[in-house]
Amino acid sequence: MSRPSPNPSTPPSRWRWAWWLLAYASLGLGVIGIVVPGLPTVPFVLLSAFAAARGSQRLHDKLLAHPQFGPMIRDWQAHGAVSRRAKWLAVTMMSACAVIMFLTAPRWWMAATGAAIMTVVALWLWARPEPPPPPR
Repeated sequence: MSRPSPNPSTPPSRWRWAWWLLAYASLGLGVIGIVVPGLPTVPFVLLSAFAAARGSQRLHDKLLAHPQFGPMIRDWQAHGAVSRRAKWLAVTMMSACAVIMFLTAPRWWMAATGAAIMTVVALWLWARPEPPPPPR
């Protein structure tokens, strides 16, 4: 019989490899998303941090210490918050992708489906709170 883990958020060691794999795979997709239009970066980095907390403490610590990703991850973990700048950037990129889809899709409904999904994501994103101002 296996012993319970000392930290309730740490999964049993038999699942740790799966969390590790998910953390690195989603981080890889997030990095690819930096240069590939239409592939998001932020959700994959947040998923990577979530999985790393359960499968790779070293990766989790690196993500929290990263100059760009760290504050975003801490805001999300502490408050479920997304900065206004990140919201504007996401909506701008989704709008650009929607325009490209309408210009290049073989059928209008294909572009409309993608644009509708991005609209729902944008509405959800703007419904998220913004992080509190830093203490003075």
